[in-house]
Amino acid sequence: MNQGDDSLRSQATAVLQSMNDRFSTWDSVPCQIEEGLFLGSIGAANNKEELKKLNVTHILTVANSLPPKYPNDFVYKVLNVMDTESTNLQQHFDECFKFIEEAKTSGGGVLVHCFVGRSRSVTIVLSYLIKKHGMSLSHALEQVRSKRPQAAPNAGFISQLQDFERSRQGSLYSRCLKYIYTNKKMLK
Repeated sequence: MNQGDDSLRSQATAVLQSMNDRFSTWDSVPCQIEEGLFLGSIGAANNKEELKKLNVTHILTVANSLPPKYPNDFVYKVLNVMDTESTNLQQHFDECFKFIEEAKTSGGGVLVHCFVGRSRSVTIVLSYLIKKHGMSLSHALEQVRSKRPQAAPNAGFISQLQDFERSRQGSLYSRCLKYIYTNKKMLK
């Protein structure tokens, strides 16, 4: 790495930090999606007082270059991912589900956030609703947008959610058939 690369990296870091500082007070209230599950931006993640008031104990950061602000006050999980159509978020769904459930079963809540709280974090929350409640993508998106109108996953994430929804429907269909077959045997 040469001196020019170091200088460019330092400038980029300074710009990101400046943006982080600027947005820390903007959009600072987490949106409650359901009991124990909140969605928001970096502003919400930096609002310690509000997070404590809402009994948030865990923070799931779905963004790169956003280190935990209060590591001694919350349990963090950080996915260093970009908001690009080629980013594979689906590979992280299971670990995110486990983290969300860990927060909820411990008696606390979880904030899922990215920088703006619009694409990456929304994708994780949508996938959770699809899996946990068997919702369709359109129903999950409608529910999330009713609480957070700016929710708008990028096209690549929507495609991954559609694939995930199809895989869940196939799994649900198989379980229903098994249930019917099992109960049919019991009725004879």
